[in-house]
Amino acid sequence: CPKCKEKIQVDTRTGDGVGKESPSLQAMIDDMTSDTYDSASAPFEFVEEGVHTALICEQDEEIRRKTRAVLERLNFNVTEAESTRDALRYMRFHLFDFAAVDESFDGGDVDSNHMLQYLGQFPISTRRNIFVLLLSNEFRTGDRMIAFNKSVNLVVNLAEIDVLENFLKRALKENEEF
Repeated sequence: CPKCKEKIQVDTRTGDGVGKESPSLQAMIDDMTSDTYDSASAPFEFVEEGVHTALICEQDEEIRRKTRAVLERLNFNVTEAESTRDALRYMRFHLFDFAAVDESFDGGDVDSNHMLQYLGQFPISTRRNIFVLLLSNEFRTGDRMIAFNKSVNLVVNLAEIDVLENFLKRALKENEEF
């Protein structure tokens, strides 16, 4: 306090998260790698050569449904993760060609999103083969500076989810040409 010079403690946790700390990304990765092999954890039983695969990390059912429909029209074989732990488990067995990640997936925010952090730590030779879509309420669609800052290929604002296919077609073509 500027007046009395006493320390003021502020609890920055909100809502039902008080008293519960989310596990760190490294703790989740360690947990996944310590598990024994379980073929039921694999996202696909078999993927033909040349078939592109996509992972959706979105908890809103309506947005997930619309995103899935667009990706299937673009000939992706789609898997949906219900949590970061599920997504990491799937990625342990398969390197996806496409990942759609909501900025608040699994209760985080864009800066503490474990999926974005995980994808961002891949070596560039691996990461450049994964197209990452950031679904956002905060950022505007197509903002290249935010995409660069967040290490994603494309940002789409959720208000424009109904025209996602148009943005994706152009961005996927640009990425392929690059």
